[in-house]
Amino acid sequence: MAEERRAEPRGPLASHTNFLYHALRAAADKADTLIGALGIFLVAGLLVAAAGVAAFVSVASHVQSGKTQQFDDAVIRWMGAHHTRALDAIMVEITALGTGTVVLMIVAVAGLFLVLTSHKYSAILLLASTAGGILLNGLLKLGFNRPRPQIFLPEVHTVSSSFPSGHAMSAAIVYSTVAYLAARLHKRRWARWLVMTAAFAIIAAICISRLYLGVHYPSDVVAGLAIGLAWAGFCMATLEAIQKFGLRRDPQILRDETPAPAPEPNASSHH
Repeated sequence: MAEERRAEPRGPLASHTNFLYHALRAAADKADTLIGALGIFLVAGLLVAAAGVAAFVSVASHVQSGKTQQFDDAVIRWMGAHHTRALDAIMVEITALGTGTVVLMIVAVAGLFLVLTSHKYSAILLLASTAGGILLNGLLKLGFNRPRPQIFLPEVHTVSSSFPSGHAMSAAIVYSTVAYLAARLHKRRWARWLVMTAAFAIIAAICISRLYLGVHYPSDVVAGLAIGLAWAGFCMATLEAIQKFGLRRDPQILRDETPAPAPEPNASSHH
């Protein structure tokens, strides 16, 4: 039946789609080789990083030229005009999820779990992405040294400069990386999507809380998200490339790092 279906004409667009089919087959064959696997994943990581860096540079240039200031001030004023006592309490709790203490505790617990379950490379990825993010954020804050918003009295105390948002950046790196590591070890696709969706919902809530509390401009948050996701994406792609290398060199090296296979649809019917 498979041969008969391939023999059937694909329609008037066949001449345009044949190239796509051949390209997909070639990519699949290429991914089955060591160099191909390393190249595809590393290039994908570099592309994600390049896109994030480009977005960050674009926002930073607009911030330095003052083009975002009017919009930034307008958003903060709107946020300040919609404060309520209940929202104040909620946003303070949400923003705490992005503080250094909470983020590092999450990394410590997740890293310990990964080490105890022999996921050495995943643990290294998590620690490297977190440490790299902290260092990068500190350097960027020193370089730009943007004052914090003064539109209204902030609800929380701050000690560093405003651009880029450290909360947005650390949340983007840590929550997305932890969710990725958890999702790739889960057997069910819906659960993987649920974990990733929950992580991005937390990241979004933290970013909104920074605006609501008056400690960051929207451009600060966007820049932090862009560079944070870029760094996290590159680290994730690097782990995938390392796994491909290990599996081809010695299947036992990264046996526990292999993503969990999806369960068979009729697995329960065999019992």
